[in-house]
Amino acid sequence: MADISIETIRRLRELTGVGITDAKKALNSAGGDFDKALAAMRAQGLTKAEKRAELETRSGLIGAYSHDGRIGVVVEVNCETDFVAKTDEFKELVKDICLHICSMNPKDQKELLEQPFCKDPSTTVGNYVKGHIAKLDENIIIRRFSRLELGEKN
Repeated sequence: MADISIETIRRLRELTGVGITDAKKALNSAGGDFDKALAAMRAQGLTKAEKRAELETRSGLIGAYSHDGRIGVVVEVNCETDFVAKTDEFKELVKDICLHICSMNPKDQKELLEQPFCKDPSTTVGNYVKGHIAKLDENIIIRRFSRLELGEKN
């Protein structure tokens, strides 16, 4: 067993959203190597997200964002329960998706999910959503969105 500090466990927990026990197990499995443990936890989270993809999403939020009164975005993001839809993390996810759509102007949902996420280009929007699926333990779907820009033609 590797000698693992509480700070390292806490840091892994903050980045992945897992419990103390799971963070410690991941660090032990990786021989105390933080980067290996983080990669393993992210892979496990993405696998968990893929398993949840079949669950029905009937709750969620409609988010809206206006940039300087010139660009407007409306997005519908769904989850499984109203409980999760009311959490600050879910609200922040919806806000981040609005900001991304405003700045990156995706044509459709497929393009949106494949784009590098505007706040963290090392990941895609799809993987950003999958991370929240793993963290919140619920299926999350960007159902639809619309972006309007002042003066653009239909």
